[in-house]
Amino acid sequence: MSSETAGCLYIIGTPIGNLEDATPRSKRLLGEVDILAAEDTRTAKHLLEQFEIAAPTILSYFEGNEASRTPQLLDAMRAGKSVGLISEAGMPSVSDPGQRLVEAAGAAGIVVVPVPGPSAVISAVVGSGLPTDRFTFVGFLPRERGPRRRALGELRARPETLIFYESPERASACLDDMADAFGSNRPAVLARELTKMYEEFVRGTCESLAKTYAVKSPRGECTIVVGGALEGHDAPIDVEGAVRELLEEGLGPKDIASRLMVKTGKPRRELYQLALSLQRER
Repeated sequence: MSSETAGCLYIIGTPIGNLEDATPRSKRLLGEVDILAAEDTRTAKHLLEQFEIAAPTILSYFEGNEASRTPQLLDAMRAGKSVGLISEAGMPSVSDPGQRLVEAAGAAGIVVVPVPGPSAVISAVVGSGLPTDRFTFVGFLPRERGPRRRALGELRARPETLIFYESPERASACLDDMADAFGSNRPAVLARELTKMYEEFVRGTCESLAKTYAVKSPRGECTIVVGGALEGHDAPIDVEGAVRELLEEGLGPKDIASRLMVKTGKPRRELYQLALSLQRER
């Protein structure tokens, strides 16, 4: 153990595909830390083998055990041990375990050192061609369609570029819901297999991309980048007025709730109760 790494927590970014993206600093620290806290121990061992680094003590640190593992790692760092934190790929804490340990280490007065590395978020947004002056990383949306559509409805008027992670199997359904929430012509880019041999940026609109991947799901991990709402567009909706209009068109409370949930971001039950109440007043 070197004096530089004693009693520290290193948040180490690792390659998301291309091993050449590992920095000399990250490779050095992977070999110097006393303990490597890894989201996936098998992936960690394979990575160390690829770099011909002698493996330190490797402990699993994932969503299922981070609550119980954090005190153990804190005790090790208090005793002067250095800990390196890595996720399966990319930067820890970005839609991966790590935030709990970083917060606890900071609260305990332990030095926390981020070691920058590859990030799908940054790679996707800079390669998308969409505005990068302001952007929001949303991460994974809910898997269930109702909560997902409600979450998208809450984002529809945001003016900055939005970045999402999504699985290949749900990409088309997610883009279809985005088209409903943001408008069919909202620009979007699906980035997949970032830094790998088959890296691809597919540009279009939420609607066109949804149709493209309805035929065949994309392969590999997906990052979806969506342009922000234009000024003057997607203004807040007069919810009560919209409900009254749809009642006039002959829609029932259930259909109204489903239609407006994605456009307003309001819970289905709340919209259903409003529609039911206004229907009774007629």
